[in-house]
Amino acid sequence: MMRICVCLLLLALLGPSMFGPVDGRRTRFKPKPKPKDKTGKSVEDITPAKDINIHQMSGKWYLLTVASRCEHLLKKGFKVEGTTIFLTAPASANSPLKLSTLTKHNYQCWEIQQHYETTKSSGRFLLKGNMPAMNIEISVIDTDYSSYAVLLYKRMNKITLKLYGRSTQIPDAIVDKFEEIAKKHNMGLDVIFQFPDYGKARIIITKLHSVTFHNHNYAFFFSIALLSGFCESGDKEHTLVESSTTVYGA
Repeated sequence: MMRICVCLLLLALLGPSMFGPVDGRRTRFKPKPKPKDKTGKSVEDITPAKDINIHQMSGKWYLLTVASRCEHLLKKGFKVEGTTIFLTAPASANSPLKLSTLTKHNYQCWEIQQHYETTKSSGRFLLKGNMPAMNIEISVIDTDYSSYAVLLYKRMNKITLKLYGRSTQIPDAIVDKFEEIAKKHNMGLDVIFQFPDYGKARIIITKLHSVTFHNHNYAFFFSIALLSGFCESGDKEHTLVESSTTVYGA
C-alpha cells in the first residue's frame, strides 16, 4: 500500500500545475498525438555519449523540455511546474550518482531524492525498481556540460527524453538538436512538452483605498507575492527519499 501511495504522489508532483497554461520558449504547432509506435528500440540501440565526465555534470540543471508518450503528459502536459535537479557525482567508483529533483505541488515545494547506480559505461546509470522489469536505465545522450544535457530514460520498451539547461534559456539550435534526437526515437512535436522558464516570484501591488487628510491624498496599497519561482529546497515533511524498492517511474 505504501508503494502505491508513493507512486501516486510522484505522478501528482511531476504533473499538475496551479498556475494555468505554460508559456513555452518557442511557439510551435503541435499536431494531435499519433498512435503509439509499439516497435520500440532495444537497449543495444541506445548508445550514451562517449567519455562522459559525470563530475562535470554536477550541480544545478533546469528541466526545459520532455519528449514522452506518457499518458499523464499527453493529458496534462500543458499544466506542468518549473522543475530543477541537482546532480552530485559519485564519490568513488562504487558510489551512486545522487539526484535531487525540486518541483511544486499545491503551492508547496517538494524534493525527490534518488540514487542512480553506476555501470561499466560512464554515461549510463541504473535506477532499480521493486522488480527487474521496473528498472529504469538512464543514458546521457549528449551534453556540453556548461549549457545543456540530453538524458534518455528507458523502462522496458518505453522511452522518455529530457532536455536540461544550466539556465532557463538555451539557443534554438540546441532545441532543434533535441527534437532531432526525439525524432530518431519516433517522437515528434506532438509528444514534446516544454516546461516553464519562470524565475523569481512575481509581486503584484494593488491599490486598496485612498483618503484625503488636511488636503493631502493618502493611498493604501497591498502587495502579494505569487509563488511562481523555482523551488530551492523542500522541508522534511515534503521530501521523498526513494529506495530501490519504492521507485516506480522516471
